[in-house]
Amino acid sequence: MTYYYYLIAGLPDLKIEDNKLTFSISRFKEDVRPQLSRTDRRLFDKFYNKFDNQNLLNYLKDKETAKFDERGSITKDELEECMRPVMIREDEYRPNDKFPLPYFKTFMAEYNEAQAAETFVMDSAKWENRLAGLYYEWAMKCGRKLIADWFEFNLNINNIMAAYNCRKYKMDIEVLGNNPVAEALKTSKQRDFGLTEIIEDFDLIQRIAEETDLYEREKKLDLLKWQWLDEHTFFKYFSVEVVFAYLIKLEIIERWISLDPVEGEKLFRSLINNLKDSVLNSPESINLQKNELK
Repeated sequence: MTYYYYLIAGLPDLKIEDNKLTFSISRFKEDVRPQLSRTDRRLFDKFYNKFDNQNLLNYLKDKETAKFDERGSITKDELEECMRPVMIREDEYRPNDKFPLPYFKTFMAEYNEAQAAETFVMDSAKWENRLAGLYYEWAMKCGRKLIADWFEFNLNINNIMAAYNCRKYKMDIEVLGNNPVAEALKTSKQRDFGLTEIIEDFDLIQRIAEETDLYEREKKLDLLKWQWLDEHTFFKYFSVEVVFAYLIKLEIIERWISLDPVEGEKLFRSLINNLKDSVLNSPESINLQKNELK
């Protein structure tokens, strides 16, 4: 295990209430990544692979106008090269299966198979969820317990929030992954989805999920994540796990600095209105409205 005494000792202290930063997560990547060992760079990059995910989805949606986020670990040229079909013989090609991220290979195999069907429709939300599920599954097998536990904790939090929203608006519950928490959310009819005995401090998570002020809910979620990182890195000292936790905290502050309370409220109200629209336009809702008119 490599220790980063001078690197970590030189990092500015971060507090969740900070309203300015000396550098962004992009700058952090540029400055810190070269100082890590080759093995630790791969762990560090797992944070930035979520930007690779979005770049891939943008490319599949419209490769001509796709926006490209430079914070990813795969360059635009590398992604375009991966997406080029491979010639088998003259005028005969097959999809490329050479991808720098193994879960991209799994995803693209499924996507290409679906695209070949005559009934294929580009359902962006469906494919975004599938890619995110594969990403979490892959990251949770990284071999470093704290980092793997972080990804599972984050997956569980996201799934729980989604499940409570779906239940509130009487939608079918769709979650990412297939760990015990995901399975409980999909199948349990209990108020707590049977998770009180499975997840530590579930009562707190449940109260956050039921928070009606969406702006406050997001703040409380980030505070919960911050506290989790503090607790789980307390005895890690100068390890790559501390660098990884610092990066996540940096992103939390960066996100909130970019949103003042008014703009944040607008954003979350927009999200919930979109959710309501999707419920009203669902086949189940349309049929219910028709029945009520009879």
